[in-house]
Amino acid sequence: MKQRLFSAVGVSGTLLAASLATASPVFAAEPLRIAEQFGITYLLLHVARDQSLIEKYAAERGVDVDVEWLQLSGGAAVNDALLSGSIDIAGAGVGPLLTVWDRTHGNQNVKGVASLGEFPNFLITNNPEIRTLADISERDRIAVPAVGVSVQSRFLQKAVADAFGNDQFDRLEGNTVALPNPDATAALISGGTEINTHFSAIPFQYQALEHEGVHKITDSYEIMGGPISPTVLYATEAFRADNPEVYAAFLEALEEARTFIEEDPREAAHIYQRLSGTQLDIDFLESIITDEQVSFSLVPHNTFPLAEFLFEVGAIRNEPTSWQDYFFDDIHAWEGS
Repeated sequence: MKQRLFSAVGVSGTLLAASLATASPVFAAEPLRIAEQFGITYLLLHVARDQSLIEKYAAERGVDVDVEWLQLSGGAAVNDALLSGSIDIAGAGVGPLLTVWDRTHGNQNVKGVASLGEFPNFLITNNPEIRTLADISERDRIAVPAVGVSVQSRFLQKAVADAFGNDQFDRLEGNTVALPNPDATAALISGGTEINTHFSAIPFQYQALEHEGVHKITDSYEIMGGPISPTVLYATEAFRADNPEVYAAFLEALEEARTFIEEDPREAAHIYQRLSGTQLDIDFLESIITDEQVSFSLVPHNTFPLAEFLFEVGAIRNEPTSWQDYFFDDIHAWEGS
């Protein structure tokens, strides 16, 4: 990143001259603002933060960086923060990435940096009468992080289109309510609100399913025909171009975080517990991290079929020809999809 030079202004010309003659320039660490949301989905970022990995790799490249971590809820809020310049790197679903990639195509050119891994997202409910999508009535309310934009909303649209036809893809849009995953989980468990269904994420979906009366309707792996990278990191083209050393350091930090999780999942569980403030048991968290359906790969997988679907139903206007269209070319050599 470009370094900012600060100088002190003396109260007199003599003091100022002496200051300039004897003082060394003072360089301030450049800020790097990263937005994350809730859940183990963001474990790569939690490990990078706990171990100061971004600072480590930036220092190796001769850059002093001050990393600021912001927690937002929902892809819409994350996208607004990115486009307003309030954050530099966004962490959100591939749905929000595709939305903002389409919106900024030809101007700010937002693209993906890397995946945060592969995780199933469960559509769960406490309503015993709901067993399939067809059972959801106009009275039922489905919590998602961001209505119409979050990856959970996009998964729901894909499932509805598969069940009822592409022209019906937004059939359940009026049932959805924007609610952070922790709040939606609490609502589902308590059963005392209008929210009786939730398109969830890890660890919240497993937490809810431990309670009697909560069951799964479908999940993202079933909807997409296999594992998918639901959550990704992305940035503007200008940020990447203006800050090549920090950008490269960020990718290196993610790779070390991935190795850390793979080699010591229990310590990774402790890091998540510590940074998130969750009361969930370490054994429970570790079981999720090591679940065979969960991976913390940086390589985006199975995202292109969702992109194709969103173009087919008119949710995005620009047609991608491959996953590489909406990810920066640093990772084009990876075997993504």
